[in-house]
Amino acid sequence: MASDKKQVLDQILKTPAIPVYYNDDPKECIAVLKACYAGGIRVFEFTNRGAAALDNFKALKETALANFPDLKLGIGTIKDSSSAEAFIAAGADFIVSPIMDAEVASTVHQHELLWVPGCMTPTEIAQAEKAGASLVKLFPGNVLGTAFLGAIKALFPDLLFMPTGGVAPTEASIKEWFTAGVKAVGLGSKLFERDKASGEGHEWLSKRCAQMLEWAR
Repeated sequence: MASDKKQVLDQILKTPAIPVYYNDDPKECIAVLKACYAGGIRVFEFTNRGAAALDNFKALKETALANFPDLKLGIGTIKDSSSAEAFIAAGADFIVSPIMDAEVASTVHQHELLWVPGCMTPTEIAQAEKAGASLVKLFPGNVLGTAFLGAIKALFPDLLFMPTGGVAPTEASIKEWFTAGVKAVGLGSKLFERDKASGEGHEWLSKRCAQMLEWAR
């Protein structure tokens, strides 16, 4: 059963660091999800970036329902309505796109789920607001930077912002974004770079997530 949009948005604001992850191997996906949860993560974005995406998402959803009932599991890299429908049917709690697409917005709203579009310009942000977005993904974050947010934030006083792409799991990077006024951050590949000294297992990832959440809060 998917969560409604208010529940998901409330949880994002409570635990405002969101792992953004894909792997072809379902066992590794489940191990990573468990490690992130152990580190305090309660919102997790899997991405639709490979042939195994839907099957692996279903495995993650099954794991979450059985073990982590308070976890909000969403799907990212959704660029069309048919993909949105497929992952909603699989139990996605929220839908994230790298683009602003009104058809995807309409599909997600019909299911009363949270829709997070990716925007790069004031025009796209305005279109997202008109299409019913409450949280906008600034993407790619490393290209836009905090100065962009500072310049446009006053134009959209009712919107919340979350950068994804280029956000590093460091105190400096995370605090810079929150100081600029974001309400959450999405972290991709840099979050999952294993330390050479980390040893076996995923305990290092749990520790990194816990530290990242501390900085984000």
